[in-house]
Amino acid sequence: MSNEHKIEYIAPTRLVWQSGNVYNPELLLQTDNGHIVFSNSNVCRMQNHGDIASILLDFGRELHGSVQLRVTDTTDNKPVRIRIRLGESVSEAMSELGGKGNATNDHAIRDQMVKVPWMGSFQTSQSGFRFVRIDILDSDTFLCLAGVQALFVFRDIPYRGSFSCNDERLNSVWSTGAYTVHLNMQEYLWDGIKRDRLVWVGDIHPEIMTINSVFGFNKVVPESLDLMRDTTELPEWMNGISSYSLWWILAHHCWFQYSADLNYLMQQKDYLLSLLEILFQCVGKDGGETLTGHRFLDWPSSSNKIAIHAGLHSLLLMALDRSAELCELLGDADMAGKCTAYVKLMRDYIPDPNGSKQAGALMVLAGIADAREMTQRLLQIDGCRNMSTFYGYYVLQAMARAGAIDKALDIINRYWGGMLDLGATTFWEEFNIDWTENAARIDEITPPEKKDIHADFGEYCYKGLRQSLCHGWASGPTAWLSEHILGIKPLEVGFKKVEVRPKLGRLKWVEGVFPTCLGDIKVQHENKGSKVVTDIQVPPGIEVVSNESKATTYKDVINVETV
Repeated sequence: MSNEHKIEYIAPTRLVWQSGNVYNPELLLQTDNGHIVFSNSNVCRMQNHGDIASILLDFGRELHGSVQLRVTDTTDNKPVRIRIRLGESVSEAMSELGGKGNATNDHAIRDQMVKVPWMGSFQTSQSGFRFVRIDILDSDTFLCLAGVQALFVFRDIPYRGSFSCNDERLNSVWSTGAYTVHLNMQEYLWDGIKRDRLVWVGDIHPEIMTINSVFGFNKVVPESLDLMRDTTELPEWMNGISSYSLWWILAHHCWFQYSADLNYLMQQKDYLLSLLEILFQCVGKDGGETLTGHRFLDWPSSSNKIAIHAGLHSLLLMALDRSAELCELLGDADMAGKCTAYVKLMRDYIPDPNGSKQAGALMVLAGIADAREMTQRLLQIDGCRNMSTFYGYYVLQAMARAGAIDKALDIINRYWGGMLDLGATTFWEEFNIDWTENAARIDEITPPEKKDIHADFGEYCYKGLRQSLCHGWASGPTAWLSEHILGIKPLEVGFKKVEVRPKLGRLKWVEGVFPTCLGDIKVQHENKGSKVVTDIQVPPGIEVVSNESKATTYKDVINVETV
């Protein structure tokens, strides 16, 4: 655990359900001194006498950490066998392992049978959870609980960035995405706090963009990128996936744009140059990509081989294009020239996205498809259908290039907002808007006539309750709203020069803060119809540029103050 990490004790906020002989469970909702005392007053008594005594508690929001039980009394002063189940949803906390619901202990033990002591405490393994269910297993047995608390483990870092506008739903999406990534900033930048508690170098790219927008510099980013470099011996692909080695390059490029840390970039030189020699061999004579290994964009596109080719071609093109810039910075003009030559060859090869929004978005971002045409023909069709929580970020990025801001806001409101409507406090590994039809919320026991949004859906690696409901790759709208709606874009590395170009669409006003390595940029934008009035506060060392020729439907009025 890093010196940034902190443990906070959190009391439950709600008793969701109880069964059997349970007395005074409401006392568990109170915050106390957190210590065992020799008293059986103000305790919750659970007693097995015929029926099994059980309770289900809600901590009010997704947390990372463990659960502590404090026991004051037991039958004959002996240990008592209990079962503890943690869940990201009510249904997961109420589930049995395996079966139709596919509940697991993968990556973290969230379902365990243990003994708790007389006049002592017990602490579970760490996982991601919001709910805890406790059952007494032995017959004719009782225990008295003085308290049940979550030991919330998190990086104690400030939220330097902020976002607020006249659409409260967008505000909730921004803050939920920020919180989702915050929970995953553990020893390394994880994919999920229940599963996967791993570094997947492609998946963390949206997380890095969110960290830049919310927290500013944090060492968890370079430490995670270095972990994957140091544990992937070339010519192997990172995480066994060819595109993830490409994402490593793209992540380093955007991290350097933010941090301007040339010394850190120099540490990547040897590995980058060796990786590029391998990537050059993955460009065919016709300019098309020929990447080996596991060919992957995201799970929903995994059966569309034509789309995967289009997406991988676009990713390889972008990686080589960004590598040309990086090689110039690293003082290797020869390698930069080779990258540029391969980029030129690849631009003459135009693959078919084959109906995939993921592939179409990457083609736009790679500069081999027109943003407006691709948005009208593919990206905006059926709104937020055929999306993924991971690649949804890149669909939004491509739509922003097309100027389709209102349509992108509609997608954010319905898709990511759809998770909020179902009780989400963090964003999920996967989500399909069609799942919402007649679905119960994650914070309630699913009625027989409704669908269980967690247990009944999912495919590939995220079937049923195995699905993670706190997945950092789903945080893309947070970064997107800061970049495009607040409109803060670096024109020089390290934000020495920035362009402030808000794209408010239908929004009436927006304000917020964007953290940089030189300090925080504060902006306020008000949509006056024919113009947007902007006030900016910047720290010394940052030059603000406004290019009025780039305005499309309004003329900006910008007031800049250096503080």
